[in-house]
Amino acid sequence: MKTLRAVTFFILISISAYAQTNFVELRTNMGNITIMLYDNTPRHKSMFIDEIGKGTYKKALFNRVIKDFVSQAGELDESILADEKLHPKKRPRRLNAEIDSNFIHKKGAIGAGRDDNLQKSSYFNQIYMVSGNVLTDKQLDELENKTRRKMSQKTREIYKTQGGVPHLDFNYTIFGEIVEGLDVAERINKVATHKLNVPVRAIIFDARVLSEKETKARKISQE
Repeated sequence: MKTLRAVTFFILISISAYAQTNFVELRTNMGNITIMLYDNTPRHKSMFIDEIGKGTYKKALFNRVIKDFVSQAGELDESILADEKLHPKKRPRRLNAEIDSNFIHKKGAIGAGRDDNLQKSSYFNQIYMVSGNVLTDKQLDELENKTRRKMSQKTREIYKTQGGVPHLDFNYTIFGEIVEGLDVAERINKVATHKLNVPVRAIIFDARVLSEKETKARKISQE
């Protein structure tokens, strides 16, 4: 019984470590960006925090920037898939999708990259920031007809005022959003790139999880 209680206590402590809303700061050579990680996508929140702890996002690069679409960081699809091809007996490492209808590809959203797997499972070491454009009612109507998926009025208003990339909704896991430094993210999305969407000037960043004390001191909004 004592052993069971000890195990239960350990599990509760482990869960509580990710129970609070976490904020991550990306310190880039173009300015700083603060991200709020969603509590309703716990596996992806935990994954991102764990990868930061492993150093995955230490001196990392925004390696694929597509203007008015997304800015991708971490490891490229090509290198991930090439490594998996070299080790065919090794099962590809993916994280089960956590696609929540409340989280959309609005400007400033943070998503997890993936390949074309049918389960829509995510890579562990690739993220993207959504840029996109402001859309009109006509464009949203056309997208609804094409996807046969009705948007809520709230979602339509977000895409009509803030902008984003709605055709990606429900296909990738969105697990956070930018709460400070959206202007920095937009500058990154507009940098000059080579033909393969690689920035001409390297955009380097370090990611770190903000402490609860730092969050309170900076009065970061969670709304």
